[in-house]
Amino acid sequence: MERVQGIGGYFLRAADPAALSAWYRDCLGLDADDHGLWSQAAGPTVFATFASDTDYFGSPSQQAMLNFRVRDLDAMLAQLRAKGADVAAQTQDMEGVGRFGWVTDPAGNRVELWQPA
Repeated sequence: MERVQGIGGYFLRAADPAALSAWYRDCLGLDADDHGLWSQAAGPTVFATFASDTDYFGSPSQQAMLNFRVRDLDAMLAQLRAKGADVAAQTQDMEGVGRFGWVTDPAGNRVELWQPA
């Protein structure tokens, strides 16, 4: 059986794609090239499904949530707040898994930030 080798891309709809791409670059440091190609650091990736009525993604209309690994969650959240981003007040700790925080991008997509344990 053939198997997938990893995430090949994540695609977002946006009223202003250039502005949303700039937000991800300027606020999260995601330095993709003109074609959207970005080489990420090696590390774990979680693939999980949720119940259709979950509120974990924020808005019920959001069908998927992007999760980024970060080295220092507190520093990333402080950086986002300093740039005026919509950062959730709470964080979550999961023993053996890591720490989580959330930011909502300018298009209204909730994004999870994960500092692995």
